[in-house]
Amino acid sequence: MASGSPAPPPPPAGGGMLMMLLFMILMMFVIMDPDIRSALGGYADPVLAPWLPEESSFILTVLLIGSISMFINTALRNLFMDPIKQAHIAHRQSQVRKMQNEARFGRDPILQEKAMTLQQHMMPEQLEVQMGAMKPMMFTMVFIIAIFAWIGSIVEDYRVDYISLPWTPQWDLLDGSFLFFPAWICAYICMSAPLGRVVDRHIKLVRYRSHPVVLAGESLKEPLIDLVAGGASKQGNDAMRRRQKARQQRRKSRSHGPRKTESVEEEVTPNLSLDGAQCPECDSEMVVRDGPSKIKCRVCLHQWR
Repeated sequence: MASGSPAPPPPPAGGGMLMMLLFMILMMFVIMDPDIRSALGGYADPVLAPWLPEESSFILTVLLIGSISMFINTALRNLFMDPIKQAHIAHRQSQVRKMQNEARFGRDPILQEKAMTLQQHMMPEQLEVQMGAMKPMMFTMVFIIAIFAWIGSIVEDYRVDYISLPWTPQWDLLDGSFLFFPAWICAYICMSAPLGRVVDRHIKLVRYRSHPVVLAGESLKEPLIDLVAGGASKQGNDAMRRRQKARQQRRKSRSHGPRKTESVEEEVTPNLSLDGAQCPECDSEMVVRDGPSKIKCRVCLHQWR
């Protein structure tokens, strides 16, 4: 490796990603198998049926169970991730994108290379933050599948097979669909997702206030600044040199244009000198033929026939 080239980015941790991928494949098989779904729904029925009004109010049942599951999932997700670290990596990514845009608009390859270097070295940290947010899914996915299987069995046996909405009086819970989701899943998402966002925002605010970095009043610095700080002291000089070079090129192009025209004019209409002729105004012998019937003095620019 050259002395001035930055260090290669660290390899991402593949163990956690492989484990998450295997778990997702297992969950896909569980979801696709109706016998497993029915078994999970049967296990969830004695736990959920005694305290939920599934026989009298389906919407209230979906609201209660969706709110509780979303609250538990959001709380577990916030336990596995640091809000300060998440906000810091998001801020750093926005700064790198801003640097890339400036390099693209300014056509600065050096700045663009620095932005790409920072982005490559930030990828393992970004992946670690994303994996931390996905870890609770390994614990809650089984319970969510059991809850969905139980709600699906309730929908099939419910006394009313539709819900009324402002824009449609009857929306079938099984045959109706929103995008590729059945109607009852859409109702579950619409009633549980807003509460999840509210809970997530309030938990983050509480953790921000009690975080040691916030209590100490410290500022977080860019840990990868050493990768691009080698040429930071020369950045102003390099930019000045580039500007001076651009100015010189513009001046050369401007000065080169008239020279070209003059040379073309000389080639097209060459000035033929006349021997023995004198200018009647200044008696100069530096006279040339200007056109087929005129003579011109090159000193006083007098013309005559």
